[in-house]
Amino acid sequence: MRGTLIHAPGDIRFGQVPDPEIVEPTDAIVRIAATCVCGSDLWPYRGASPIAEPRPIGHEYVGHVESVGSEVASVQPGQFVIGSFFASDNTCPICHAGYQTSCPNRQLVNGCQAEYVRVPLADGTLVTTPDEPDADMIPDLLTLSDVMGTGWFAAVAAEVKPGMTVAVVGDGAVGLCAVLAARELGAAQVIAMSRHSPRQKLATEFGATDIVTERGDEGVERVKELTHGLGADAVLECVGTDQSMHQAVRSARPGGNVSFVGVPHGVNLPITELFATHIALRGGPAPVRAFLPDLIDRVWHGAIAPGTVFDRTLPLDQVADAYRAMDERQAIKVLLQP
Repeated sequence: MRGTLIHAPGDIRFGQVPDPEIVEPTDAIVRIAATCVCGSDLWPYRGASPIAEPRPIGHEYVGHVESVGSEVASVQPGQFVIGSFFASDNTCPICHAGYQTSCPNRQLVNGCQAEYVRVPLADGTLVTTPDEPDADMIPDLLTLSDVMGTGWFAAVAAEVKPGMTVAVVGDGAVGLCAVLAARELGAAQVIAMSRHSPRQKLATEFGATDIVTERGDEGVERVKELTHGLGADAVLECVGTDQSMHQAVRSARPGGNVSFVGVPHGVNLPITELFATHIALRGGPAPVRAFLPDLIDRVWHGAIAPGTVFDRTLPLDQVADAYRAMDERQAIKVLLQP
C-alpha cells in the first residue's frame, strides 16, 4: 500500500510501505476513507520531538473494516467505523472510569496517513456508525477521532455546566472544537482567544460570544474585564506551551477549573498560584473512546457539525503539502483523501 513516513523535521514523504496485517486475534484492518494532519503531528515536523529513523505518522482515521482477527466480535468487514488514536481494551477499571487513553493495555494507533491501518484491540477501540454515512458527513465524523473528542474532553475535564463562563486558550482545531463543546454543554459565555480572522469567524460560528486577541498579561486582563473582574469559571487550555498554560491559569476565577489537552512542551506549572487560588487542574490525552457513541449520535442527527474545521482538502499523496500549509498557518486543518 501507499503511506506516509516522516524522515526528519520538515521531511514528509509518501510512497510504498508494507501492508498492515492481522498480528493479534483482537486486531482489525481498516481501509481509510479519510485522515488528516493533527497539530500534534507538527511537533516532530518542527523538530520539537526527536525522530530517530523514518517512521509512520498520523493517528486520526475513519473508514471501512477490511478484515478482523478471530476474536473480534463487535465489528465486521464492510462496516464504517471511527476509532480513538489510542487503542484500549475498554474492559478494565480504568476504561470503565472513562480514561481509555490510560488503559494498561493501550496502544497508539499510528500510521493513519495511509491507505490502510492496523487497529489493535478492535472491540474496545472501534465504534460503528448507524449506517453508511453520506460523503458530506465524513469530515464531521473524522473530527471525532481526535480533535472534536479532545475539545469535548477539554470541556468535560473543566466541568463545564449550563450557565458557566468559559474561556478557551488556543484557536487551532482542538481549541475551536472546545468552543463548540462548551456551547453544546450549555455555557452562557464562551470567550475564544484568537488573533486570526478566519479562526475568529469559525469560533463565533461554533458559539463564541466574545473574542480576545490579546495574549499574556493583556489577554488575562481582557478576560477579567469580560467576567466582572473575576475570571472565567472554566478555562480550556488547548495549546501545550508554557505561555498558554500560565495564561489559562491566570484567566480562571478563584475556585475555577482549568483543563489542559494540548500536548505539553516545556510547561512549568505555577503551583503556588494554583494553591493560592484554589484552582483545579485536570487534563491529559483525551479518552476519545468514552465520548464516541454520544458524539456520533450528535453528528448523525445534525446537532453538531465540527467538520468545518477542515478548511482545505487534499489527496493523500499531497500530504507533504498539507504539513506545509498547517505549519505556515495557511490552513487550520487539512483533510486527506486516499
